[in-house]
Amino acid sequence: MSTETVTIEKLGAQGDGIAGSAGGSVYVPFSLPGETVAIARVKNQGTIMSIATASPDRQEPACRHFGPDGINGTCGGCTLQHLADGPYRAFKRQLVVDALKSKGLTPDVGEIVPARPGERRRVVFAARKTEKDMLIGFNQAESHHIVAIEECPISSAGIVARLPAIKAIAASLATNAEPFRVAVLETLSGLDLAIDEIKKLSDPQRRKAIETVLGLRGIARVTLNGEILVEPAKPIIDFGGVEVSPPAGGFAQATKPAEEAMAELVLAHIGKAKRIADLFAGAGTFSLRLARIGRVHAVEAEAAALAALDQAARKTQGLKPVSVEKRDLFRRPVMTQEFKPYDAVVFDPPRAGAEFQCRELARSAVKKIAAVSCNPLTLARDLAILVEGGYRITGVTPIDQFLWTSHVEVVATLEK
Repeated sequence: MSTETVTIEKLGAQGDGIAGSAGGSVYVPFSLPGETVAIARVKNQGTIMSIATASPDRQEPACRHFGPDGINGTCGGCTLQHLADGPYRAFKRQLVVDALKSKGLTPDVGEIVPARPGERRRVVFAARKTEKDMLIGFNQAESHHIVAIEECPISSAGIVARLPAIKAIAASLATNAEPFRVAVLETLSGLDLAIDEIKKLSDPQRRKAIETVLGLRGIARVTLNGEILVEPAKPIIDFGGVEVSPPAGGFAQATKPAEEAMAELVLAHIGKAKRIADLFAGAGTFSLRLARIGRVHAVEAEAAALAALDQAARKTQGLKPVSVEKRDLFRRPVMTQEFKPYDAVVFDPPRAGAEFQCRELARSAVKKIAAVSCNPLTLARDLAILVEGGYRITGVTPIDQFLWTSHVEVVATLEK
């Protein structure tokens, strides 16, 4: 380890400051462009010791767990609380611009739809039982050390208020000192907890855990390693006026405002299409909204998510017909000729994107496409494939769903 003083030139894609030096670029978390900082350096990583010249864009962090001075943050949940709102939003929008440019695409990119504190309805905590306490929090960056939290400004008030209950449930399930994962989703009927990485419980411990949950208010369901442990109330989430009971541990957009912003953009683009294919449909985030416009064919690999979508569609009046298909689109994409019946296609794949699916879609005659992505780099690759196939990008909108991180969602619309 060496000590040196560097000047930060820019922010990297992960939100770390980047400085040039005689030994090559060095990445410095919690630093900002224009700052002169003294760092302790190990290879190409730097830890701030002190700030000689601070950026005017530096602000007080919103959370004590981030670090009182914004330079020695401990909680690994956020990385950019020290950056003022305007530059922060500009940074995230630029990530999208740069990703598209890397593939030769230069469409107009809209202003980012902002995220605000207290909006996160889905949070994944790290947990571990010690001799003295039950730790619930987030892993420190680049570490397995759990920073126990007492507040979380990104999370919904409903989750924060029930942190003691989450802690009590985790403690009732912990069988040893090994860390495990607690995914929390706030639903209309209470918290839905999906707990993973705990070894099999004994019957007495299972009964004790169930009694603990039943003695608490505001808990809808607890699942352990994918199996329901106890379900005091059916978890319910709302997709544009359609109530859905999501599968245990299933995917849901992290914030309701971001989901609604994405859906609004998708629906506005699709317009009055009569036949719509929704690929990577999940539990129906877009399918069930689109079914108010036209007939929808929802394609999804996860059987539980597809079953939740199908059940919600069947019990909701006023929707156009919704058909479902269990299909792994990475292994077996919808082929070009299969798109003939459709006026519009929506796809929202995992971070890996939809390269092979887009190669088939690019050769189709579908008039309108809405592409939703949580990874600007794979989205840029997929859009380039579609553009090469004759599609024209008509809109790109970044959406901030993961506040104070470098993650950004995007909705892109295309026409042929």
